[in-house]
Amino acid sequence: MKTTFERLSAILMRDFKLRPDRLMLDAPLESLGIDSLGTVELLWSIEGEFQIKLPPDSVELPTLGDVVRYVDQLVASQGVVPASASAGNPAMQTTT
Repeated sequence: MKTTFERLSAILMRDFKLRPDRLMLDAPLESLGIDSLGTVELLWSIEGEFQIKLPPDSVELPTLGDVVRYVDQLVASQGVVPASASAGNPAMQTTT
């Protein structure tokens, strides 16, 4: 079962063409070349990958670690089915 950080890293490598060695929890999104528009695009990808609904309110996510914690909170609050109970459906796999 992959962690939220691992799944988020896969999105960043795929969509933003980032190298894995640049992806650390304390890495500021701006230092990764992700501006405000890029953050919105990232959140859309996260919404699909984690099968969560993002609230309409804006949120301050300066680092990769902040994004991981935010996703974990949303997954927990929305009761998304954990990977072990998802019957092998990768779209429904999450970690908390």
